[in-house]
Amino acid sequence: MATAISIDGVSKRFGKKGVEALSNVSLEIAEGEMFGLVGPDGAGKTTLFRILASLLTPDSGRASVCGFDTVSQYRQVRDIIGYMPGRFSLYTDLTVDENINFFASAFNTSMEANIGLASEVYEQIAPFKNRQAGKLSG
Repeated sequence: MATAISIDGVSKRFGKKGVEALSNVSLEIAEGEMFGLVGPDGAGKTTLFRILASLLTPDSGRASVCGFDTVSQYRQVRDIIGYMPGRFSLYTDLTVDENINFFASAFNTSMEANIGLASEVYEQIAPFKNRQAGKLSG
């Protein structure tokens, strides 16, 4: 199986004091592999996702998504992935369904057109589809 995500020695610090968010993280995730990244607040999960989405650059190390380097080939990375952070990204006055439809339309598509790609996730969030996003827990 091909490698979908490769992370090699990635480190990242923030601020004047150089608060360490990631320290020498390495891992590989195979194409089609289901993988979870779990940890407490401040463990660096969001930082790692932002590096993979080419929204941040690592201070050291390298990361690639489907063979594309997240720094030097960021345009190709952005063409093949989507990143939607859970916090501060949803319109709190819209329902979950309304948010999905809004963001789909922003990319000239619809949930119906992509149900084959997202059906598993959509089934999991179905009990919340009529709830306002601002009333969801983290």
